[in-house]
Amino acid sequence: MHFLHVEDNPHDAELVESLIQREWPQCRVERVDTRAALDKALKESDPQLILSDFSLPSFDGLSALKLARELSPDTPFIFLSGTIGEEVAVEALKNGAIDYVLKDRMGRLIPAIQRALLQAEEQARRRRAEEALRETQERYRQITENVADLIAVFDLEGCRVYSNPAYQTLFGQQDEPDGAESFQDVHPEDRSRVRQSFLETVRTGAGRRSEFRFLLRDGGVRYIEAQSSVLRDAEGKVVNVLIVSRDVTLRKQAEERIREQASLLDKARDAICVVDLAEAVTYWNASAETLFGWSASEAVGQKIQRLLFSQDVFRYPDTIRDVLVEGRWMGELRPETKAGATVVVESRWTLVADASGRPQSILIINTDVTEKKRLEVQFLRAQRMESIGTLAGGIAHDLNNVLTPILVAAQVLQTHATKDDRPLLETIEKSALHGAGLVKQVLLFARGAEGEHAPLQVRHLIGEMEKLLRETLPRSIEIRTRLDRELWLVRGDATQLNQVLMNLCVNARDAMPNGGQIMIEARNRSAPDEFVSSHPELASGPYLTISVSDTGTGIPPDVIERIWDPFFTTKEIGKGTGLGLSTVMGIVKGHGGAVNVHSQLNKGTRFDIYLPAIPKEEEAEPQPSRSRFPTGQGEGILVIDDEPYIRDVVGSMLKYCGYRGYFAASGHKGIEVYQKHQDEIALAIVDMMMPGLDGAATMRHLRELNPEARLIAMSGMLENSSFGPGSGLEGVELLRKPITAEDLLTKIAAVLGREEAGRRRENRE
Repeated sequence: MHFLHVEDNPHDAELVESLIQREWPQCRVERVDTRAALDKALKESDPQLILSDFSLPSFDGLSALKLARELSPDTPFIFLSGTIGEEVAVEALKNGAIDYVLKDRMGRLIPAIQRALLQAEEQARRRRAEEALRETQERYRQITENVADLIAVFDLEGCRVYSNPAYQTLFGQQDEPDGAESFQDVHPEDRSRVRQSFLETVRTGAGRRSEFRFLLRDGGVRYIEAQSSVLRDAEGKVVNVLIVSRDVTLRKQAEERIREQASLLDKARDAICVVDLAEAVTYWNASAETLFGWSASEAVGQKIQRLLFSQDVFRYPDTIRDVLVEGRWMGELRPETKAGATVVVESRWTLVADASGRPQSILIINTDVTEKKRLEVQFLRAQRMESIGTLAGGIAHDLNNVLTPILVAAQVLQTHATKDDRPLLETIEKSALHGAGLVKQVLLFARGAEGEHAPLQVRHLIGEMEKLLRETLPRSIEIRTRLDRELWLVRGDATQLNQVLMNLCVNARDAMPNGGQIMIEARNRSAPDEFVSSHPELASGPYLTISVSDTGTGIPPDVIERIWDPFFTTKEIGKGTGLGLSTVMGIVKGHGGAVNVHSQLNKGTRFDIYLPAIPKEEEAEPQPSRSRFPTGQGEGILVIDDEPYIRDVVGSMLKYCGYRGYFAASGHKGIEVYQKHQDEIALAIVDMMMPGLDGAATMRHLRELNPEARLIAMSGMLENSSFGPGSGLEGVELLRKPITAEDLLTKIAAVLGREEAGRRRENRE
């Protein structure tokens, strides 16, 4: 066979040729793309079929159809286009086209060609039958009466002059004899169009294909596909119109069911698509459009790997192979959307066979689980943080018990140490306090509790940080500071702000593997700048800004918005947790401030921290002198703690400061001691975490023995939930470990007599 293909797009032509030659391997498809080429091909050859695009650069499809009808009127003509509309398609059919196929429905091409060839063959057969009709009416009747198609002959006015028995089968016994006007059997909505098509056939002498509905006597409707042609006399004059029709109701019903099913698939939440064995998309539902961003018109005809799995060069081939071998595949995939984002889907692939059992296509159903996966990751991270919090709590309790004796002993010894010994004791105290601050910071991070804020001078924090950085960072990194002469105070937690500076400086160091410069600046801002003004969540007023800048590699623009996300890091595995900047953001926001970042690739990064400044008249609370501590007058103090070191050092301190000490290593022992010496014990100090009977239960027993019992609780944890309303421990004072001698003695004095303690404090000041 020889087909002509009027097409200007060589890629489309190649696809069509491959589809045709798959069905008819010996068929030759000749492509032409101009009117002149089509004219030449029609004059020099006798093609069995003409396929034509509708939109062509030099002329249109209707012109091609007109030329074909002029030079090869009997050759079936099918439009194959992606742009033809319904009205234009109807016009094309009116002008003699056999069918039209949309390029995004290429599955209809081969059936359409088959029908066209069959119709062409039928037309040839019909012409032979017409010739035979001229020879013998009887022979004509024998042929027409034994076919299943509806065959009728009409005069030029549209009156039926002959109908074959198939009409009787379809309509039953006819009331109207042959010679009646036939258009009354046509559905009213189609009647005008059918009549016009009939008259055009008479006028032009060209056969036409049409579809319409017949009304049956019982009110039923049948869908009819009809092909008209003219009968001529010996002189070539049109004398009758022959219409061969076929009942296609079942096909129409099947097509309607398919449309309904497609509509249902469009309503499915899953992204559903179908690909042929060449891996090209043939179906793409509405949910697939929503999930992947590609419209159906964009997706159909595209290779599924190039469309969704261009980056998945390893997983996709295995998936296809498993489907073709096993018939199905199920698993998790990460396709890319049109916007370039990656989504996570649970994908089910099923090999679909035709009626004869031959593999025909692959059905793919994708369920979007991106959000589910994100929540799973967050849940796992939350579990990990909960585990870290539990571990941190246990470690903090033990470390605070270790640090308490050191702090108490160092402070007590300073009160009667020589001038030469005092610096050493102060160093011990500062180191212990620093360790206590680190433990506290671990708890703050792991459990999200808030620290204690007090007026701070940032100059001191920056000075300590500069000294630490010079001692620890490589010599290739230069440390510089630039501070306003009189920096305002801020209200905050020194340990937390120290961690902010440390995290930013460590990140700056990592951004300069070959050396560079870290600049730490602090400035007073009497009026809000553009950044503060653009953030309504920030309170109005003066701000202190701390800037940490480097000359490193900078932050890529595509990730700068994600640097604050917990666990996000661009560092190699094992080189970073992704918690540093999220911790910085959390601490700064907890101080009522904000963070701004500026970065340029290969030029460096600067982080600006905005902290609300406090009024100049508000100064840090004066530190009391340690030359004297509040002393007792021989009152009995019961210390209940399972740590012997704490009992020993607190006992020595109490004795030194004029108290009598009673001691117990457990809650049960403490209750026994209290029962025995209740009249002598003025106050009980109880550790909250002890084996056996814990501190809360111990204090409740003491309150049962003496509702007026004075109690101080010691805890290495940050929580204070045990002393809420209804706990039975209302009014219990709390000291958080590690405690200092000053804190403990001041608290004891306050509990025993707040007025006396106040007078002692005034005397010291």
